[in-house]
Amino acid sequence: MHIDVLTLFPEIVQPFFKHSILKRAIEKQKVSYETINFREYTEDKHQKVDDYPYGGGAGMVLTPQPIFDAVECITKHKKSQPRIVLMCPQGETYTQQKAEELSKEDHLIFICGHYEGYDERIRTHLATDEISIGDFILTGGELGAMVVIDSVVRLLPGVLGNKESSLDDSFTTGLLEYPQYTRPENFREMKVPKVLLSGHHEKIATWRRKQSLKRTYERRKDLLDSANLSEEDKALLQELKESNKYG
Repeated sequence: MHIDVLTLFPEIVQPFFKHSILKRAIEKQKVSYETINFREYTEDKHQKVDDYPYGGGAGMVLTPQPIFDAVECITKHKKSQPRIVLMCPQGETYTQQKAEELSKEDHLIFICGHYEGYDERIRTHLATDEISIGDFILTGGELGAMVVIDSVVRLLPGVLGNKESSLDDSFTTGLLEYPQYTRPENFREMKVPKVLLSGHHEKIATWRRKQSLKRTYERRKDLLDSANLSEEDKALLQELKESNKYG
């Protein structure tokens, strides 16, 4: 996968690719990236990339010309069209399912805005996707783009050390992840559940599924509406609704 990030502040984004999972993905040649300062594409003699909105209003709006020209320069020799992701508070709320969808692409372009927003023609005639990471406002789109990139890259084959590492993550199965424990077995009289020490894989799997359902029921009931639940899951969920005695 190749990722291009269009931003007025490439110095914010560049260090992100030099650490942890992203760094290893680049070293393994699973992903490559480039940060593009779209100010370099402006035709304005003062290097402006924003202007006052027609009709009046507070703040400045990013003009279409620099962003269109930057994207056209990036894609002019490409045989296939990339996904062009506009980071925007008006976009669809980001989910794990969207991360999985984007992880199947060969080329992603992220447009990171600033100021009061984008000229509408960027949204309607250039972007293929609009994404919001939540119902709140950030100074710019860089942080949101980095969140999306991190969640996508870790899904690429061969990026994580263990190919099953992401399979049980929260939201991947439609449910929140079950509790995890490690050594020591007894820490300040807080003990690891006995079932996890039993070596009985079927019992452990049942316990984990039950705990995943329990945690989702207690914290994010809304996820259960769209989760793919088996008949056994439904029975465990019904049992959970009737009793709070789980451990």
